[in-house]
Amino acid sequence: MQNATPADIAVLVLELTPAAVFGFAGQRVGRACARWPSTVRSALPVLCALPYVLISCSHQMFSWRWCALYAALPVAIAWLLGQAAIADPEQRGNWRDAIILLMLGLAIDLRWFERAWPNGLAGWGKLLVVDAALYGFVAVRRLHGTGFDFHFRWSDWKTGLRELAFLTPVVLGLGMAMGFLHPHDSALRWFWMIPKWIYIFVFVALPEELYFRAWVQNLLERRVGRRAALGITAVLFGLSHFNKHFSKSSAHFNWRYVLLASVAGIFYGRAWRQRRRVPASAITHASVDAIWSFWF
Repeated sequence: MQNATPADIAVLVLELTPAAVFGFAGQRVGRACARWPSTVRSALPVLCALPYVLISCSHQMFSWRWCALYAALPVAIAWLLGQAAIADPEQRGNWRDAIILLMLGLAIDLRWFERAWPNGLAGWGKLLVVDAALYGFVAVRRLHGTGFDFHFRWSDWKTGLRELAFLTPVVLGLGMAMGFLHPHDSALRWFWMIPKWIYIFVFVALPEELYFRAWVQNLLERRVGRRAALGITAVLFGLSHFNKHFSKSSAHFNWRYVLLASVAGIFYGRAWRQRRRVPASAITHASVDAIWSFWF
């Protein structure tokens, strides 16, 4: 973000707009899209290629191959989820849902698409994928019970901070016992805590909670029940951190991070399922990450 140009910022706003629309008016958008012809619903996400075109051209690294990918992938997601909506009107979860979620998870976690973006702007690519998935699950699949809603409630804060209070001593004790957490004084001043929290909430916690809780845990609950879905999703969340924050003792598989993230995932999942609200789990998630970045 430090070296972002005005064009980069404009594209970022462009990418955040669909997420804001779905967060504030997701049901209305879904009802409006349901009245469109199926071909229009499936073809519209080709517009997701526009952010890539604008960024790549402004940085003089445009590639027709990447452009084709960013045009075709959102269309494929929308089409598959449209087929899932027809085959699974009860919304118990369909193999098409699983394929899309697996592909999205691997693409983000293994950084398949980062080479398409300038240095420091890989997050723009992740947001583009989030927009494509939001359109597919909200406007086309119209998956209910996700809780992706930006109309904050007091209960979101109460639930999110309650789970933070439950989680903090567990993670601190376990992390310090394993030698993974090391307390230190933050180089940042106190007044940076709120902007840092907001940044983490928007760009880290919300996308991850949308994926793992609103989609994965939500769909799993319909197949295996609440407890099993909570445990499975927490483990998957933990495994998604296997290649993050390498240490000399865990150069290829950071099992300590996986374990701590899995434990945290249980509390994030509890926060979400209390009232099926993504803001609640994102509050817990962002608070944990902010505390870690400041003091550990």
